[in-house]
Amino acid sequence: MVETVVSMELPVDEKLTIRKNRIMPAHPTGDEKRIAIVTGTHGDELEGQFVCYELLRRLKAEPGYLKGIVDVYPALNPLGIDSITRGIPMFDLDMNRIFPGNEEGPMMESVVYGLMEDLKGADLCVDIHASNIFLMELPQVRINELTAETLVPLAKKINVDFVWVHASATVLESTLAYSLNSIGTPTLVVEMGVGMRITKEYGYQLVEGILNVMKELGVWEGDVGEVRTPIVSTDREVGYLNADGAGIYVPHVKIGEQVEEGTLLGEILNPLTGDVEQSVTAPISGLVFTRREYPVVYSGSLLGRILGSSDKEKEADDNAEDGNI
Repeated sequence: MVETVVSMELPVDEKLTIRKNRIMPAHPTGDEKRIAIVTGTHGDELEGQFVCYELLRRLKAEPGYLKGIVDVYPALNPLGIDSITRGIPMFDLDMNRIFPGNEEGPMMESVVYGLMEDLKGADLCVDIHASNIFLMELPQVRINELTAETLVPLAKKINVDFVWVHASATVLESTLAYSLNSIGTPTLVVEMGVGMRITKEYGYQLVEGILNVMKELGVWEGDVGEVRTPIVSTDREVGYLNADGAGIYVPHVKIGEQVEEGTLLGEILNPLTGDVEQSVTAPISGLVFTRREYPVVYSGSLLGRILGSSDKEKEADDNAEDGNI
């Protein structure tokens, strides 16, 4: 059942309307658990649109297996999606920087307050993001270390490739996820794919993971495909690749590859002189989980990220080199 969550009058006889689709079990008891799937906070992030479609398709195809409530919010920022704009058009705002909002505040603060009121109390919220147009991200969950104890066990079940636990100092308190977690509504932030595109294989992967978490929570009783066990970044170094200068970046490895320290990952080319301006090599050994997709780069541009080996893996490698195993 499609419901209007928030509706605000705009100039020239228009409205800002945010809607959700609530899927209920055939015979509700009034004591069902509820999961919320949220996406479209940034108008240039479209990976979640396919996830919403595919999840709803699966639920409607086998309604008898649904035992809880599923709320799907495909477009928190419909104006941004319509205009292919990351933020909220006209207001010059990043929607994910004004939560939890204020009922009596300016228009957009009132809008996000209404969203918070509708989402709070869910047994789980999955907040789906894509990267921007410049970078491709391997499916991952990002978690504030302050909520890791609660959220990491859930993140391990949602079929992503790795879980990135961030230091609390790097986490913005004005995001939807932080605001919901702070009031006791468990919220997982999923980042995957690339801006303005849909990566279908990532979408299928995440839908399988959402169904798996729903099954764990007692919301779903249907079949679930194989779910991968993610790497958790707690004791792992993250290596950053940055451009030393301007040029055209051509990557030499695929996202998701395991690389060794010193491996050639790509080159920055000068199309005017025919020279290679920079050979980009891996600063550490590990998994390439972010890769530059947009080729034009400048000094300091992010080219990729590598998730390093854990302390135990490093120790095992050292022992192997020493002939101990």
